[in-house]
Amino acid sequence: MSQRLKSLIVKIPPAHAVALGVRRLFRKTVISRQVKQRLRTASVRRIIVGSSGVTVQGWIGTDVDYLDLLKESDWRNFFEPDSINAILAEHVWEHLTGEQGLRAAAICFKYMRSGGYMRVAVPDGMHPDPDYIERVRVNGWGEGAHDHKVLYTHETLRRVFETAGFQVRLLEYFDAAGVFHQEQWSRDAGMIHRSLRFDERNVDDKPRYTSVILDAWKP
Repeated sequence: MSQRLKSLIVKIPPAHAVALGVRRLFRKTVISRQVKQRLRTASVRRIIVGSSGVTVQGWIGTDVDYLDLLKESDWRNFFEPDSINAILAEHVWEHLTGEQGLRAAAICFKYMRSGGYMRVAVPDGMHPDPDYIERVRVNGWGEGAHDHKVLYTHETLRRVFETAGFQVRLLEYFDAAGVFHQEQWSRDAGMIHRSLRFDERNVDDKPRYTSVILDAWKP
């Protein structure tokens, strides 16, 4: 057998890999059509990025397979600039590098309507519990932490969205002295499960597991 023929054979993927690729493409196509249909009929466009199949009434869930935060071609496939009312992202931004986080915020700003907002939550790098920090830090032992790229504080997360042009209001966070701060916020405007009120680990309203939570408004 010639070397050229051998090289061609090596490049041919196994049948199971081809079948898997076809199934993924089919699933992506079907879900994309479903999302577009929901967007066409929605009076208010409120989307969840990185929803992982989680459904919330009044919100349209999306995932990275067809709406990658960093691929503007994906955004153009679904939206016009200045057309989204609200974006919800719970524990998503820590899976992006610092540079990627800035780019994703800028893309969201572009496609957000004036007066629209993002509600964002990430693990809190100023949480005073060392066990919490070990769980959520980059390469920590908690669920999903092997893929964490950044451990944000309220200051560094705020800076990301202000740099993109948003006006920011902090809702929950620890400060450098280990004091917990909380503003009133409505779950109807964007449910954050890993928060003081809604995380079941926070018995007696003690902030054992919380997040930096902020709203970022487009002027």
